[in-house]
Amino acid sequence: MRLVDLSFGHLLDHLFQRDGGIRIASDGRERVPHISAGQIRRGHSPSDFVIPSNARLSAGMPFHGAPEIPVEGSLVVAFHTQPHGIHHADQLLGIRVAGSGSGPKLFHCLAKLPFFHQITRLFDFRMSRREPHKHAKRGKKTNGRHWQALSLGLVLTAFATAASAQATSLPEPLTADDFLSFDEKQARIGQLLFYDRILSGNRNIACSTCHHPEFGTSDGLSLGIGEGGVGLGPTRTAGTGDSRIRKRIPRNAPGLWNLGAKELKVFFHDGRLSIADTFENGFNSPAEEWLPTGFNSILATQAIFPLVAQFEMAGNPKENEIAGAIHDRIDAAWPILAKRVRTIPAYGDMFVEAFDHITSPEDVTITEIANALAAFMALEWTSHDSPFDAYLAGDEEALSQAEKRGLDLFYGKANCASCHSGKLLSDQQFHALGLPPFGPGRTRNFDPMVRDVGRMGETDRLEDAYRFRTPMLRNVALTAPYGHNGAYPTLEGIIRHHLDPDAALASWTPQTAALPAAPWLEAIDFVVWQDRFEMERQRSVRDVTAMTLTQGEIDDLVAFLNALTGTSLKTPPFGVPQSVPSGLPVDQPD
Repeated sequence: MRLVDLSFGHLLDHLFQRDGGIRIASDGRERVPHISAGQIRRGHSPSDFVIPSNARLSAGMPFHGAPEIPVEGSLVVAFHTQPHGIHHADQLLGIRVAGSGSGPKLFHCLAKLPFFHQITRLFDFRMSRREPHKHAKRGKKTNGRHWQALSLGLVLTAFATAASAQATSLPEPLTADDFLSFDEKQARIGQLLFYDRILSGNRNIACSTCHHPEFGTSDGLSLGIGEGGVGLGPTRTAGTGDSRIRKRIPRNAPGLWNLGAKELKVFFHDGRLSIADTFENGFNSPAEEWLPTGFNSILATQAIFPLVAQFEMAGNPKENEIAGAIHDRIDAAWPILAKRVRTIPAYGDMFVEAFDHITSPEDVTITEIANALAAFMALEWTSHDSPFDAYLAGDEEALSQAEKRGLDLFYGKANCASCHSGKLLSDQQFHALGLPPFGPGRTRNFDPMVRDVGRMGETDRLEDAYRFRTPMLRNVALTAPYGHNGAYPTLEGIIRHHLDPDAALASWTPQTAALPAAPWLEAIDFVVWQDRFEMERQRSVRDVTAMTLTQGEIDDLVAFLNALTGTSLKTPPFGVPQSVPSGLPVDQPD
């Protein structure tokens, strides 16, 4: 009962004493014991942290990102896990912890009315820190009122918990229930097609070329080398002679982890594919009203677009029938690709076996091919068995001390979870980070400038300029380099950019980018830097606020991001096939 009394006394102190808090200095951080999720679940709601009475807090120290902490030497205090350490009472009335003066004055004044003041004295909630001797004189007389205190406290807690339900906190564990269901027989076809060059215009590049599991389902390059390149991964070259690449892929090849998640509604860095009824076919896509129907997911819809992208897989005009068809209309190439696949006997038989509505190979269309690819990617690269996932599930020992400190920073002081939120560690929204620009970029139709306008290229709205989709972070340590254009080769580099985009942009050098040599493209690789007006436009848009972290804190964040790596990645359900039905070579790392 003493704990209840003190805890709700602290809550009511917030209602009546806005300036009762104490600042705690930063040098005391290591003296605060870490409170694990498991410990919280055993004795408290998931939205509370507990500061033990022996925590030895010292003046000015932030706790779990809180800039100010009201605490007494012998007091046990429940804290909400918001990035700013805001207490339940502050959530309820919007009052800052130590009385910054920004809280709603109306509520504050009402809370200080003598009537409410006397109620708290009646229940002996130790409203005042400055007069503990008054409570000591009452002795046993206060014990009879504990049940009254508990009742009022429970009511207040119910309101506070409801008010804080939207607070940033640790997500629920990611489980199999969060993913769409796919057919394993269809996924087996998708595995072969993913590694088969038959889907490219010139039969010389496969999906796996830019999304190989050896490189974290990416390619290790800042900007990809598509049609015309030679090799695999970071050692891939831009080719030679007439077959060399004519353009770099404008953006970084993203990892393929957890793309079968139910909550995913938007794809690509700029969101140009989304679930919508814009064209009455279920999707807003580059194919607009010419998009085929019957896809089993947005992942399947996404799979058909690299096949008809000139510099990714289709090839250049006059090189093959696929490249020629897409210059007529985007949907003209997909039937040609489908015929290529279904006329290979092994593929045709597999489709008949795996799809109930397919009675003969002639029935196979690009839709079945895409659905098979989606089934494979979803089942092969679903990942939710990292140390972080184990920790969320209640294993208190799953994270090291450095990883736990990094977790606290991620969800607290560093404010990473404001964008990397939810089970997938992404809000699926678009934000401007001011990454160093380079390469051909993607811009609006008929825009002659070499630049990347991000989301605006899809929406044509000025407010979307230079904003890109928040990436999911599971297995992020495997998918370097980072950013929509792969501007940073390390996790520390991209973290430092988030902390101070302007300073990072000023110190960034072209040598930082992982760009295979292509002398014939060098004239445009960094030409945007010579356009001072465009660079100024990009500098004017920022959705992150500069902050300072110590080297130790950055190291802890990196440790936490490494703890997002799955533990069973070396044993995927399907793996890399040794051969494919077309007989074409299969991408294998050196």
